[in-house]
Amino acid sequence: MSVAPGFHLEIVSADVRGAREIALGDRGTVFLGSMGPGKVYAVSSVGNPGKPVQVRTVASALETPSGVAFHDGNLYIAEPERLLVLRDIEAHLDDPPKPEVITDHLPFRDGDHFWKFIAFGPDGRLYVTIGAPCNVCDVGHDFGKIISIKPDGTNRQDVAYGIRNSVGLAWRKTGKDLWFTDNGRDMMGDDVPSDELNTLTRPQQSFGYPYCHQGDVPDPHYGTDHSCSEFTPPVLKLGAHVAALGLRFYEGPAASRSLNGALLIAEHGSWNRSVPSGYQVVTVKFDNADHPQQPEPLIWGFRRNGRTFGRPADVQPMPDGSILVSDDFSGSLYRLTYASAVQK
Repeated sequence: MSVAPGFHLEIVSADVRGAREIALGDRGTVFLGSMGPGKVYAVSSVGNPGKPVQVRTVASALETPSGVAFHDGNLYIAEPERLLVLRDIEAHLDDPPKPEVITDHLPFRDGDHFWKFIAFGPDGRLYVTIGAPCNVCDVGHDFGKIISIKPDGTNRQDVAYGIRNSVGLAWRKTGKDLWFTDNGRDMMGDDVPSDELNTLTRPQQSFGYPYCHQGDVPDPHYGTDHSCSEFTPPVLKLGAHVAALGLRFYEGPAASRSLNGALLIAEHGSWNRSVPSGYQVVTVKFDNADHPQQPEPLIWGFRRNGRTFGRPADVQPMPDGSILVSDDFSGSLYRLTYASAVQK
């Protein structure tokens, strides 16, 4: 892989098969959900040169536990229909408790985009993405949305609508607005529609799916009775078919001052574009008026010379300023550091 000037990339572990969402524990444990093997991993001693990295499986035999989130000492896990929790998990990495079911009634329909990305917001609620069970279909307010729920599984609320498939949620430390990625529909050509970067500024905004894509392209079937002006447009178009997934704000300490305040986004990569797109990690920086700028590559080369070597799924800044990247294709966890820090 290639990295932006001044950075260094290393493999933390190649033993996290299907690695998807990343969550960081209070004691530095890195938790990883997975897409295929039904496991949740705990990775210890990341970035600690005095101790070897250790990978443990803290839950297994689960159904697509791709989403994980850490809150008040507990690890929350998302399956297609259930939310689970492992209590006080960092004290029990060698003898993890049996997962406790928080809810077993998440919206689910067999089809596409059944996996979940989860994250705790600044309000202490757990946010859950509910993808559309299709490439494009009219699901009303049943699917294609984001919901939130209390940590005990009660008081479920709809947060946003018109979202085809979001696999990334993030908040700034100093803000309450929710930022999220959304994957555009397929089968409209190589260059339309774009994946989206969106921000939610008020409850129950609708972002257009399935009637309008990328804020300005009516759907050829579902868009005839709706104007794009009815919906909230994206704050930034990320490119067609890049499959933008996990995102996080980078807020220091400043390994590289050029990243301060930027969004990091994992682009999983296209599956049906004639010239592949994505397969990289990008940064989205903001100007003085707080407008997001065009993405800049940070790590690339996961696909080259017609071969796929990796597919980034999530990003996670660490307290020491490094950045973790999960890769579900190679089953790897990477660590990006600023080279000046490595040379000390």
